[in-house]
Amino acid sequence: MTMTDYSSGGEAPHFVAPVIQDNQAGWGPCEVPDQFKDMPYQPFSKGDRLGKISDWTGAAFQDKKYANKYASQFGSGSQYAYYHDEDESTFHLVDTTRVQKPPYQRGRFRANQRNMRGRGGRANVQGGGMQALGKGVKTRDTYKRSQVKRWGQGRPQIKIRDASVTVRPDWSTIEEMDFPRLGKLSLPGIKDGDDVLCCGELEYYDKSYDRVNVKNEKALQSVNRIFHTVTTTDDPVIRKLTKTEGNVYATDAILATIMCCTRSNYSWDIVIEKIGDKLFFDKRDNTEFDLLTVNETSVEPPQDDGNSLNSPRNLALEATFINHNFSQQVLKIGANEPRYKFDDPNPFISEEEEGEIASVAYRYRKWDLGGGITLVARCEHDAVVQSPNGELQFLTIKALNEWDSKLANGVEWRQKLDTQRGAVLANELRNNACKLAKWTVQALLAGSDQIKFGYVSRAHVRDNSKHVILGTQQYKPHEFATQINLNMDNAWGILRCIVDIVMKQKDGKYLIMKDPNKPMIRLYDIPDNTFESDGETESDDDVPESSTAFPLYSYSSSSKR
Repeated sequence: MTMTDYSSGGEAPHFVAPVIQDNQAGWGPCEVPDQFKDMPYQPFSKGDRLGKISDWTGAAFQDKKYANKYASQFGSGSQYAYYHDEDESTFHLVDTTRVQKPPYQRGRFRANQRNMRGRGGRANVQGGGMQALGKGVKTRDTYKRSQVKRWGQGRPQIKIRDASVTVRPDWSTIEEMDFPRLGKLSLPGIKDGDDVLCCGELEYYDKSYDRVNVKNEKALQSVNRIFHTVTTTDDPVIRKLTKTEGNVYATDAILATIMCCTRSNYSWDIVIEKIGDKLFFDKRDNTEFDLLTVNETSVEPPQDDGNSLNSPRNLALEATFINHNFSQQVLKIGANEPRYKFDDPNPFISEEEEGEIASVAYRYRKWDLGGGITLVARCEHDAVVQSPNGELQFLTIKALNEWDSKLANGVEWRQKLDTQRGAVLANELRNNACKLAKWTVQALLAGSDQIKFGYVSRAHVRDNSKHVILGTQQYKPHEFATQINLNMDNAWGILRCIVDIVMKQKDGKYLIMKDPNKPMIRLYDIPDNTFESDGETESDDDVPESSTAFPLYSYSSSSKR
């Protein structure tokens, strides 16, 4: 139709406006349109998933993983729910009131239950109204206990450890070195040390102890011999070598403590004296520096009180004397037995000294650390053995000890040592990582061909004076260092870092201390007269007087400083 059609008398189109409801009280329509009356309405969102038309199973076979996969954000709604009309024709009232029994009948059934136990009655009903746990409940409780143990809930709080030495107000802190930074240090390319002087004599290892096992155990004997643990500046040989060799002086035990400091948890300290361009690393007198720690790196280290059998100090004393006695018992002892002697005698034997000296040889070795730093250290061998091809091999002998496997969360050696020795050693590596690393470093510094471990356990758990040898095992130090993830480049880097820091300081006395509760070591500048008793005078050529270092233990062995 065109405009000409309208002009010629055609009827014009008419627009009919829809009826608009005016809602005076709110917003939206006032009433439902006629075509939508009696029709159920359920809101939905365009974001809802449409995955099924109808679910005839309901919640009977519902997958919990996808329970809300097709749920609407407006809720499930009840517009399309089915309701069953109750049939009132079958409805009747029921009296639910409880019938009161006469007094003489009360409790008769329970008495019969008690009499039926053990004769095919209800065996799962226990006295006092307790019901026996089913298998599922027991499994659940066991799982809960394992989770508590796994995540450390319910464990006793770790006690705050004391420092090895009290920090005095007049000490100034020079440097704080945390373990993460020390663990990144590296000084590669350090060659094996060169021998400067060898002295002492060694006994031969008794190979019959290689055949000792759990079924053929041997009692640990008390070997009454003298052990010298002389510090650096009291060593007469090092005093002579200061005039011709090196500018940094220490012992293998002191070097091992510094090199393995990142594995230590207990507090320790080392005194450093700087005289001109020379450094002397010393241990303090009458300290626990030479005691062997027990379960130092365990998740739950020993925390008993000082008087307890399993206190950290008593365990350290026990481990130290086990180590001393084992290292001497496994040797061929006797006046007619051969000995390997170095050119020079033991420098710590004095004429006034009474008693038999332990089998030990000392190697004074030097290392070039670069940058004008030459290290001279006293290292030790414990024994010598003849290899099958006739060569002599030097040994480092150490003892691992079991005190209480239940308290130590370890494995029982008498059950596992012969069949699963690797599991026993792995447990020791976890609980005594620092001690084993220090032993390995000492063997590497001394140039020992073999490091031999003995497994020594208490004869009775509650008696720390009687022990038995359950087995032995030997490794090459380099191979064992690789097995325990000991990086000697990092060990040399830590030592060189400390040497460089102290070399930059003025002449005087300094102290390195491991923080008792934090993974860090601190370097202090201390007064020159610290740790010196009044009127103490020593001649440069005098050998230090002997003194018993560990008088508190029941063994009769003595140890000389």
